[in-house]
Amino acid sequence: MHYLITGGAGFIGGHLAESLIAEGQTVTVIDDLSTGLMSNIAALESHPRFHFCREDIISSASLDDAAREADAIIHLAAAVGVELVVHDPVRTIMTNVHGTESVLNVAAKYRKRIMIASTSEVYGKSTRAQFAETDDLLIGSPFNSRWSYACSKLLDEFFVMAYFHQYRLPGTIVRFFNTVGPRQTGRYGMVIPRFVAAARHHEPLQVYGTGRQTRCFCHVADTIRAVKALILRDDTAGMVFNIGSTASISIEDLARKVIAQLGSNSPIVRIPYEQAYEKGFEDMLHRAPDTALIRKVIGWQPEKSLQEIIADVRESQDRTEDGE
Repeated sequence: MHYLITGGAGFIGGHLAESLIAEGQTVTVIDDLSTGLMSNIAALESHPRFHFCREDIISSASLDDAAREADAIIHLAAAVGVELVVHDPVRTIMTNVHGTESVLNVAAKYRKRIMIASTSEVYGKSTRAQFAETDDLLIGSPFNSRWSYACSKLLDEFFVMAYFHQYRLPGTIVRFFNTVGPRQTGRYGMVIPRFVAAARHHEPLQVYGTGRQTRCFCHVADTIRAVKALILRDDTAGMVFNIGSTASISIEDLARKVIAQLGSNSPIVRIPYEQAYEKGFEDMLHRAPDTALIRKVIGWQPEKSLQEIIADVRESQDRTEDGE
């Protein structure tokens, strides 16, 4: 098959492209490198079944041809990371909404199978112990820019559903829950890469807020395994799937775990949200997926533990620092 991956030079996209090429597939990536990195696809640059276009998907001259030639489209291009969302909300909304609109238009034009990456952020301020795909969603006030990301991704989901119902476009939505792994950077606030980088150098691990907020972390290898299985299933069109681990850990306990696993002398320091992000910043206290649906449909569940995730992130940072 020939896959078009938008945002394919990003953290998840790079791993996905590598995996598909290794299976004998052909991959075209469109990425403007605003948050993606060439290093994420460096191993593929000279491969005969890999093609790269450095373009913004909103104004891309290659998107139409790339969609026409592809058998399936995986749309990953989006603004990423809480820090970017808070400090550049206009770009967040423009990229997420108009970028998805552009991709859906060409997918509909050529009747292509498409998958759209969404996020656990769409669950907003829900207080449920686990979030299910059919839950009602509670988004915060527009006075808080933190929620612009959730709203923009939720609008993407409505776009997909509208195309599915009105034009029968075979589109599937996946909601990622804290995907982590090798090559992920902490540059936009991603917590495990930040913690590992600090612990490797015995520097303070900065815990934002109280540290009692909990998250579930899923290895990127497990995430792309789910993506590849779902995109091949026509019966998943018009559906939404959570992709993530159900093993929760508080951010404070995560910091302790990283320090212990790396044998670090790093202290833990708490940073108020208003100092880390902006005044009035709101966070979700708990964020855990209900993964019953994806288990039922494709039999998927995560295989890699948090300990393995931390070890892989450390090894990746070691290699990068050593210049490999």
